[in-house]
Amino acid sequence: MKIDQEEVVLMLGNEAIARGAIEGDVQVATAYPGTPSTEIVETLASLAKEYDMYVEWSTNEKVAFEVALAASYCGLRALTAMKHVGLNVASDSLFSSAYTGVKGGFIIVSADDPSCHSSQNEQDNRIYGLHAYIPVIEPSSPQEAKDMVIYALEISELHGVPVILRTTTRLSHARGPVKISPVKRSRKTGLFERNPEKFVCLPINARRMRIEAINRLKAVEEAFNNSKFNMIEGSSKIGIIACGLAYAHVSEALEYLQAHNNVSLLKLSTIHPLPKKMMIKFLEDKEKVLIVEELEPLIELQVKALCHDLNLDVKIHGKDLIPLAGELTPQKVLHGISSFLGVKMELPQEIELKSQAPPRPPILCAGCPHRSTFYAIKMAVKRKKVDAIYPSDIGCYTLGYYPPLEVVDTTICMGASAGLSCGFAKFSNKIVIATVGESTFLHACIPALINAIHNPSSFVLVVLDNSFTAMTGHQPNPATGINAMGQQVKPVLPEEIAKACGVEFCKVVDPYDLESTISCIAEAIEHVQKGLGPAVVIARRKCSLMLLREHRQGKIKLSKRQVNPELCKGCMVCIKLVGCPALIPRNEKVMIDDNMCTGCSLCEHVCPHKAIYVVES
Repeated sequence: MKIDQEEVVLMLGNEAIARGAIEGDVQVATAYPGTPSTEIVETLASLAKEYDMYVEWSTNEKVAFEVALAASYCGLRALTAMKHVGLNVASDSLFSSAYTGVKGGFIIVSADDPSCHSSQNEQDNRIYGLHAYIPVIEPSSPQEAKDMVIYALEISELHGVPVILRTTTRLSHARGPVKISPVKRSRKTGLFERNPEKFVCLPINARRMRIEAINRLKAVEEAFNNSKFNMIEGSSKIGIIACGLAYAHVSEALEYLQAHNNVSLLKLSTIHPLPKKMMIKFLEDKEKVLIVEELEPLIELQVKALCHDLNLDVKIHGKDLIPLAGELTPQKVLHGISSFLGVKMELPQEIELKSQAPPRPPILCAGCPHRSTFYAIKMAVKRKKVDAIYPSDIGCYTLGYYPPLEVVDTTICMGASAGLSCGFAKFSNKIVIATVGESTFLHACIPALINAIHNPSSFVLVVLDNSFTAMTGHQPNPATGINAMGQQVKPVLPEEIAKACGVEFCKVVDPYDLESTISCIAEAIEHVQKGLGPAVVIARRKCSLMLLREHRQGKIKLSKRQVNPELCKGCMVCIKLVGCPALIPRNEKVMIDDNMCTGCSLCEHVCPHKAIYVVES
């Protein structure tokens, strides 16, 4: 919703970041979808026309970074957003951007995921700033998230540096009141002025550029010493330094312990470079200090080094009292602070429940075409009587790891399904059947597929094409035929890419046509057994959630299934083999939830008693 007057609005942290981009006059925003960062560019895409902004879902994070960087080189303010592991993909460009510097304000939002809520690791991307000579800031609330975007753009433009804004899942997805300001947008045309000595990272230039990057960071440190987002509360000889969202946890803990008057608190939002003058002012009269930060002891190590260099006799605590792994919670921080202060008291206890709800592990949605494809893979392997390895990738289909499907043996990072398959095909005597979504295929699998042709490797690569980047909320990707701003564009089809890479066996199937899918995968296995190179099978069927949406809108009809209770023997084979959440055990038989069923027919196929039949919508 477009809002241009001053008022207070309840916003997600990610929505607040998007609002900061609008108020900060960002003209270009790019991203590849990834939880917990997705809503930033999703929000901007929905408002792109109203605010005359260019927004795109890029093929991957590296491309997103470079599109935004080019805009900055042209003097436009730009933002790129990605989850923490996405910055790994963009890191090559990240490091060089610190050397070249920027022209228009350029902000990189890195959304970290402590506790791995939706990620393969919980890396702390603040360290990228330290390594790449790039400033890092970290807000403590949705309000600060909005305000610090504007601040980061100003710092970036003033000092010619890209700036990393680090958020976490808890901040990105927390709601809070955000005071918004009237929007003043400028209409600006980008202009790139040729300057090869600045923008060409040849060794002859790079040696000079490194010195310039170091000097830019020193100038930013001076600015951070006076940042309004850092503040000192109290004047006790016992200190606590709280970074980013940890400040909220610390404030809550001190209130619970009634210890505000006993502690001097430094709220630190400018993480790198460390504002040393402010830190020294805070540390010089302290007896002991606790540093509360999420994940790595980045600030703790620097503060210890600073105290050593200045001969400050301050006892520094950090990860000895605050957990190194997992996201911080008020309970964890309260426990750490009470130990630090030597306060013996009964900590708040979790509510004891009389009974626990049954566990609900994440599963594929009812009617998900990936479930049918996974089942077809298992049946094809059984038909061909082979042992198989199942490398997989990042997406909805990673849930094929769980029973009853269990056809995911590895998940490392985006695109690793194909890369690992190149190795497994050479070093294992088993048939390799990899699975990857079409968005991930286009993101990171193409080089590995070319490698399989150049360094001959025979494996089956099943591309699970459901037409969207579904797991993060159905964002369009290059195969969808529509872009972030709703423009119809030419789709980039995985089968055309595979054939262009030199793949000879490449076929498209509909996973709802189960027998044809099983036969095609079996044929692909035969191709691989003969050592004829990679075989690519595109299993194409629109995401079942989109099918249900279109059905409810009256755009399509679905041939849903129901169970004949007289024929159902209660053997539960359908549930045991398929695991579809629309199948519900009831009175020692099975029923199908009509609201969830998409008519995929998989349950009908596996029922040994022919008890499942078609009900026309």
